[in-house]
Amino acid sequence: MGIFNIEGVTIEAINKRNENTMASYIGIETIEIGNDYLKARMPVDHRTVQPLRVVNGGAYCALAETVGSAAANLVLDRDKFVAMGLDINANHIRSASKGFVYGTAKPFHIGRTTQVWEIKITDDDDKLCCICRLTMSVVELKNDSRGFNPVKV
Repeated sequence: MGIFNIEGVTIEAINKRNENTMASYIGIETIEIGNDYLKARMPVDHRTVQPLRVVNGGAYCALAETVGSAAANLVLDRDKFVAMGLDINANHIRSASKGFVYGTAKPFHIGRTTQVWEIKITDDDDKLCCICRLTMSVVELKNDSRGFNPVKV
């Protein structure tokens, strides 16, 4: 048994939730759910590279936050709580200039009010390109004055 609360959740449902967001615009898609990790990939193309034609550091962060946030929310009772990004940092190790990069999120800490996730980003040859740490704030769901209540996966 894994760490995720995923009864009824599919990779297709996660990708559908990302439709019409930055993640879908730059081609990020979830590809694998394991017992203690979530994995997504992002194409290395005109949407994700900088002028030197290697992955932009911000694109690495977008991949890390997308897969890390999804993973963080999958460990929660999504009828009662939501995890929202609090801090992200990234160390860029190696550039990638073709194919895909893959972000794999694994938890360091899953607490009542915070979570800390490690996201390793690798290239098609499984070489480490970037390592990120994502801290999430766990917030109780309540409708605010605007009626905001995040839709669960």
